[in-house]
Amino acid sequence: MGIKSDNKYSGIELELRELVFSGHFAPGDKLPSENVLAERYGVSRQTVRKALSGLEQEGFIYAVHGSGRFVSERMNHRKKSKNIAVVMTYLSDYIFPKVISGIDEVLSANGYDLILKHTNNSRHGEIACLTELLEKDIDGIIIEPSKSNLYCRHMELFDKLEQYEIPYVFIQGEYEAMAGKPHVLLDDEKGSFLLTKHLIELGHREIFGIFKSDDSQGQKRHNGYARALAESGIPYDPSRVIWFYTEDRKVHPVTGLQNVLRSGRPVDAVVCYNDQIAIHVIRAIREMGLRVPEDISVTGYDNSERASQSGQRLTTIVHPQEELGRLAAKMLLSLINREATEQRIVMEPELVEGSTTIRRPASTEEPQTPK
Repeated sequence: MGIKSDNKYSGIELELRELVFSGHFAPGDKLPSENVLAERYGVSRQTVRKALSGLEQEGFIYAVHGSGRFVSERMNHRKKSKNIAVVMTYLSDYIFPKVISGIDEVLSANGYDLILKHTNNSRHGEIACLTELLEKDIDGIIIEPSKSNLYCRHMELFDKLEQYEIPYVFIQGEYEAMAGKPHVLLDDEKGSFLLTKHLIELGHREIFGIFKSDDSQGQKRHNGYARALAESGIPYDPSRVIWFYTEDRKVHPVTGLQNVLRSGRPVDAVVCYNDQIAIHVIRAIREMGLRVPEDISVTGYDNSERASQSGQRLTTIVHPQEELGRLAAKMLLSLINREATEQRIVMEPELVEGSTTIRRPASTEEPQTPK
């Protein structure tokens, strides 16, 4: 067959692309050789090579030295599968079930099924999840980045998603280098600012902070804490901040605070990274023979079901878990359908006052030091 075109290689490229799209050549199939295609189209091998080069550059085919050219796995993702992957740091703990519930509410109503994955807030876990999903039939991904305050060293996997035209939306955290990608977030800096300002307005001055260092939420919540102190004229003291990592989250926040209390340093309030940490902190304070909030006020973050586990209602920030999930799902649907959509949604935080904070009288003595 001949190609009737002034630009013969473009005609060949177009016809081969249509054969690939139609499924005539499936992912992994080997294309006919340059000689066979040259004879089939009545052109030179150089013209065929130029047409194939265009398909390679677009990612539809790839060359294996000494073996020929093959249809890319990218073509697995050209057909709608009605599957959406949700990759969270955790699935069955804390706030995550409600976030997933909000996602599922929107996507199931639109005929999609969820593929749930979790990373245990591990970079290796995230790489493993994305690598596996790149080989599956999925229409999009909602992903909570793991250890998002650290530099992302697997950008090529997200590049591959874009090459395969698989849209993705980040939820709850963000890699600094990917701030321009679609995100749905809570304003974590403002939330922590509101909590710290609330404590200051209640008369607290010796305010400690406990923050997670390896995710963007922890850094932003720390920034809000520092900003509230600065705006109130209270000097920021780095020795009043206890940082912890994912791996030591169950031990270091508690032991760090108990060491401060044993040292005799005055502490009249603690701003905690989240409700989980706040519950552990309250127990640790009680173990030291002190009372919450009479001796030390404590705040959490997320307004989770755990906010009442200490026997008191935490002063905390509302985390709109289900709505966050719904918004992420709606954004992803718009991307899948190639509709105009916001690329970044930042939800406003709301403070809920509980029984773990108290007003300090102006003449109050410093909290007692545990024996």
